Amino acid sequence: MNITMIEAAAQRLSGHARRTPLLSSPFLDEIAGRRVLVKPECLQHTGSFKYRGGYAAISALAPDVRARGVLAYSSGNHAQGVALAARQHGIPAVIIMPEDAPALKIANTRALGAEVVLYDRAGAQTREALGGELTQTRDLTLIRPYDEPQVIAGQGTCGLEIASQARDAGVETADVLVCCGGGGLTSGIALALEAHAPCLRARPVEPEGFDDTARSLVAGQILRNDRLSGGLCDAILTPAPGDLTFPIMQRLCGPGLVVTDTQALDAMAQAFLRLKLVAEPGGAVALAAALYHADQIDGDAVICVISGGNVDADVFARASRLGNA
Repeated sequence: MNITMIEAAAQRLSGHARRTPLLSSPFLDEIAGRRVLVKPECLQHTGSFKYRGGYAAISALAPDVRARGVLAYSSGNHAQGVALAARQHGIPAVIIMPEDAPALKIANTRALGAEVVLYDRAGAQTREALGGELTQTRDLTLIRPYDEPQVIAGQGTCGLEIASQARDAGVETADVLVCCGGGGLTSGIALALEAHAPCLRARPVEPEGFDDTARSLVAGQILRNDRLSGGLCDAILTPAPGDLTFPIMQRLCGPGLVVTDTQALDAMAQAFLRLKLVAEPGGAVALAAALYHADQIDGDAVICVISGGNVDADVFARASRLGNA
């Protein structure tokens, strides 16, 4: 996994992925006590950064392998990214999704033409085991959500954009806060920054109770979460950092940050009020850390990624009520 793969992915994504902007608001600066720059990947195709990795991985497959179709497992954002990329390549896609995934994400994945297979996230059969069975029986290529080199390369293209946009904004040194599940986006951005903006430091951000990456970085080894479901931030509820992503984060990232569900909801409200952006809870944790954990961040500026905006209406309404309280 290296910068050459990320730059090659950027070439394949050119003309397909959106180059999302770097936004700011004086109101957010006031809350955080420093300059806040927001990278809104909620404006990416399918509403999250996951399209980058899905397209990068599918486009890298040999044509005969790609034609047989792909399989992915996801709570929704990777599902939609792979589903759209598969449709654009004219190939079939089967997506394994947890039964408790947001209804919007399940519906959108089906609407993009993918076959959706639901499973019980807290049950005896894991998504990995179910995926292994389907891969063998249907001769599909598995596109892993984060522990996959070409997926990491695709997510790293977000980091290439941040490096360039930060220079344009006059930011030379800053923490780059990244919503973190398995670490694909975090590790990809970290690799891109190492090559193109070494004074910018990636830092993973997670919800309270699902802070496996933060704890793993402290321990120096991969640690798992005690539970796999029940949290508000469904998009980033993974069991543990990936075998590929963790060594990258261990080498390149600063300490992890952890926010509460209430802080994530409030960050969603602030994103909407101040930037007119719709963020999902898991996609808002980096902004929450920038706004409410300023004492754990160094520098006069901070960059944070809003990683997704696929939120059910009732959860968004809950965030809006909190913001207006």
